[in-house]
Amino acid sequence: MFAQLIDRISGALATPEADTSGEDREAAIRKATAVLMIDVARADSVFDPSEFDSVFDRISAHFGLTGQEAAELVNSADEEAERLTSLHDFTQLLHANLDENEKSSVIGLLWEVAYADGRLDKYEDSLVLKISDLLHVSRGRVMRLKHDAENGDGSGAA
Repeated sequence: MFAQLIDRISGALATPEADTSGEDREAAIRKATAVLMIDVARADSVFDPSEFDSVFDRISAHFGLTGQEAAELVNSADEEAERLTSLHDFTQLLHANLDENEKSSVIGLLWEVAYADGRLDKYEDSLVLKISDLLHVSRGRVMRLKHDAENGDGSGAA
């Protein structure tokens, strides 16, 4: 199932024709981002309701989705994150399709999710740092985004 999803996402990103390819690309980016957000929220082995609300709110705002669209994306991402064995495919997809500012925005969202329950667990911290390395976001920028999220003034943007 996981391999089929990655094949569909990769196929959507590799197909530059037709109007739907842009929609497929955006859907793949939204899905990959949401899966990473859910994975960060679960990193401390506790998926707190505040973390769920944080993921939902940030996905809705960041991607401009309706409540229904955001709920469907979060539910789908939650199912994928449940079966997640590797971050590589999702981070590779984002790295190949986002510019530096967009990748930083994703890292900002991840930090905000990590701090959603009021504290940063060592596993959440480690996971966000690992994802930022896989996305090739500079450590200085990652630390600024972390500081912003810790102080509650992060907006998911760099």
